[in-house]
Amino acid sequence: EVQLQAYGGGLVQPGGSLRLTCQASGFSLDGFDLGWFRQAPGKKREGVSYIKSSDGSTVSADSVKGRFTISRDNIKNTVYLQMNNLKPEDTATYYCAADPRITLSSEPDYLWGKGTLVTVSS
Repeated sequence: EVQLQAYGGGLVQPGGSLRLTCQASGFSLDGFDLGWFRQAPGKKREGVSYIKSSDGSTVSADSVKGRFTISRDNIKNTVYLQMNNLKPEDTATYYCAADPRITLSSEPDYLWGKGTLVTVSS
C-alpha cells in the first residue's frame, strides 16, 4: 500500500523544539517534492515548508523561516521537519505530502499523510 505516515507531534512549551518525521512506504520518495502543511483549528490548511526533488533546495513560509528546517533522506524514504523556538501560533495538525511539484500556495494532489498534532502551550 502506498502511504505516508507522519509522527512526532505532541505537547511542547513555547520556545521548545520538536522533530516531525514522515515515513513513506509502498513507493520511493525519490523524484517527488516533499512538503509539510498545517491546519490550525478553524483555519485553512497552509503550506509550511517544502523540499525539491531536483536539487534539494527548500522553501519555507515567512512565519517559520529561521525556526523550522525541512530535510529529506531518500535512502530512508523519509522527510523531516525540525521545529525550533515553537510559538503558540504554531499549534496545528501537521501533514506531510508528496507530489511531483509542490508549492506552498496550492494543495498537492498526489499523496497526503495523516496528520500529527502539535500543541504549543505552557
